[in-house]
Amino acid sequence: MSFDFFLFVLIGFCAQIVDGALGMAFGVLSTTSLLAIGIPPATASAMTHVTEVFTTAASGISHVYHRNVNWHFVAWLAPAGIIGGVIGAYLLTRIDGKAIEPIVSAYLAAIGLYILFKAFRPLWPRDVRDWIIPYVGFGGGILDAAGGGGWGPIVTTSLVGRGHDLKKVIGSTNLTEFLVTLSISITFVLTLGWSELNAAIGLIIGGVIAAPFGAYVVHRVPVRPLMVAVAIIIIATSAIRIF
Repeated sequence: MSFDFFLFVLIGFCAQIVDGALGMAFGVLSTTSLLAIGIPPATASAMTHVTEVFTTAASGISHVYHRNVNWHFVAWLAPAGIIGGVIGAYLLTRIDGKAIEPIVSAYLAAIGLYILFKAFRPLWPRDVRDWIIPYVGFGGGILDAAGGGGWGPIVTTSLVGRGHDLKKVIGSTNLTEFLVTLSISITFVLTLGWSELNAAIGLIIGGVIAAPFGAYVVHRVPVRPLMVAVAIIIIATSAIRIF
């Protein structure tokens, strides 16, 4: 097996451990890492989402087992997220990779800044109206597909920031992400073809190995320091790609 294969396994493992603990960042960490080693934006996003079909399934089942899922959230988020994800994936495959790469890197850096902001922003519980949730899901889906990540930072932090229970939000967004990611991956396979995505196998293996630990880690790891660390990694790596 090649060095690249083990590198993909390591990227998938580390990204999924963080995602399981925070309910976010698998996509942005994976895509940022893949861009850093020279993978084109559309292929990087496609590889990430094909991998997430497996990791989000494993993670979602784990969260269901640990009773971290609010099914009401899932019912409201999934349809809107699927529609947004398919639109974002299709648009990304229609744009030249070299032209879009700086934009994708800038988007990922912005997500890193957003995570950093959320890490230090006080969260005050307040009532949330259900009609807001589908709009959050649609925006998260379209940006997640087009930018190679962002579902967790957008959806998870939005729901937690409005006063919902952290464990329920993380579990629900992880489970919903499986349905959104499956739709995005099908779109990429139909537009790019499977031959472009063979390297995703390493990401899948690393992510699936790490996924069962996510629901356990969320109870043990302090959230704020991990959010800060992840944000710094994403910002620094994206900045290097931009310059």
